[in-house]
Amino acid sequence: MVQTERIIQGSEELFLTAGIKSITMDDIARHLGMSKKTIYQFFKDKNELVIALVRKKLKEDEDQMADIISKSGNVIEEMINMMKCSEEIFSRINPIVIHDMQKYHPEAWRQFQNFKSGVLVHTLEELLNKGINQGYIRPEIDVKIIARMRVNQVEFGFNTTIFPVAEFNTWTVQQQFNEHFNYGICTLKGYKLLNQYKNIANE
Repeated sequence: MVQTERIIQGSEELFLTAGIKSITMDDIARHLGMSKKTIYQFFKDKNELVIALVRKKLKEDEDQMADIISKSGNVIEEMINMMKCSEEIFSRINPIVIHDMQKYHPEAWRQFQNFKSGVLVHTLEELLNKGINQGYIRPEIDVKIIARMRVNQVEFGFNTTIFPVAEFNTWTVQQQFNEHFNYGICTLKGYKLLNQYKNIANE
């Protein structure tokens, strides 16, 4: 693994558990067993490191979504597989990371928002249109509105003012949102298939 990748991965491990603000470059150097000077050869400051990490994660997310879509037989299977993929991500992420990025790293936050309003919304619009054509998703929904609602709903679930960490599990909140969304957009045909997949997963 090249040094830049190693530094990004090491910082990600720390950020995911403790948030971004509380982790210093000294902490990252100690965690990686390298000198701070070495890190500064690749990243001029923590902000640049956060931006690089966000870019890497967004690219991974985009590739993962494309992979799920290519391997799924229908829209309902895509939705179920996306949920499994999200479970793994949400189980690791600390809501403080979202808060810190928004407050202290505006450029990284802007990239995240651009990805959300561009790639995520576009992917979801395509998925919804495909589902309508396949007869699994209600034809009367406004795809553009519902896609934007769903993408922003995910971020809303990380709002610690609405869902305090001491009281709510992040993944449980996201799971509830996801179930509500999935069943809300399905036709009866889609509803039946969704239940079939859920029963298989629970067996």
